[in-house]
Amino acid sequence: MAQKNYTQYALLGLLTTGYHTGYSMKQMIDGSLNHFWKISYGQIYPTLKLLVDKGYAEVKYTSQQGRPDKKEYYITSSGKEALKQWLKQPVQELPVEKNELLLKLFFSRQQDKHITIKQIEIYHENLLERYNTYEGIKEMILTESCDHKDAPFWIITLDYGLSTTHAAIEWCVKTKDTLLNLKEEE
Repeated sequence: MAQKNYTQYALLGLLTTGYHTGYSMKQMIDGSLNHFWKISYGQIYPTLKLLVDKGYAEVKYTSQQGRPDKKEYYITSSGKEALKQWLKQPVQELPVEKNELLLKLFFSRQQDKHITIKQIEIYHENLLERYNTYEGIKEMILTESCDHKDAPFWIITLDYGLSTTHAAIEWCVKTKDTLLNLKEEE
């Protein structure tokens, strides 16, 4: 089955929020979208070109002294319609998470349980850092961007990340306890 190119919809969405250059889009992606949707810098400009070719976006050039012209992209009415049509479509499948820790845990009978426990502890610390990052982003939105029309939707998205990360933190505590109480094989 052919993989759908959702990156084009991510960029169309960014165009509706006021990000008009490839650079500003990359900044927003790195600070926000990358927590749930990966887009490499190398995908941005080819996808923007595709959007222009499809008539979903137009590019405007602004001359800059001593530098190449600045390209700014703007969503067209057909681009807005394509985004709206995509947004209306139901999500077809739940995402499958690739998680190295879970893969290692699945086979952890093959190693000393204390090594596995240490891996859980490190994972737990990383989750706490992620949770704090999400809290920081949420606080920034609430203080600096609360008037932005998209802010409620950004908060809803962040709340998903906070909830799933909190659940994973709780799972780490429970899993560590389970491993500590597991009898060693003889």
